[in-house]
Amino acid sequence: MASPAKAAVAKTVARPKAADKPTKARKPKLVRDSFTIPKIEYGVLDELKQRAAKLAHPVKKSEVLRAGIKALAALPDAVFLTALEAVPAIKTGRPSQS
Repeated sequence: MASPAKAAVAKTVARPKAADKPTKARKPKLVRDSFTIPKIEYGVLDELKQRAAKLAHPVKKSEVLRAGIKALAALPDAVFLTALEAVPAIKTGRPSQS
């Protein structure tokens, strides 16, 4: 019969520590959202997608929007405020079914 001390040593030696395992990089959580945008500005999104494709870098609408968010975040406050003031406010909600 094995002594309890030997059994305890065997248990600690047999298992590798969790710290030895490589840590996986977690994917960022995604958020789905919807918003209202004027048709003209929606067309600009398509133009920007086509422009990126001509530059051999095809993108999705969401990637264009995310790039725009990064560009706005990098602006100084005065320039950011000027950009916001250039965008007219629109009525929010779903368009009426006509």
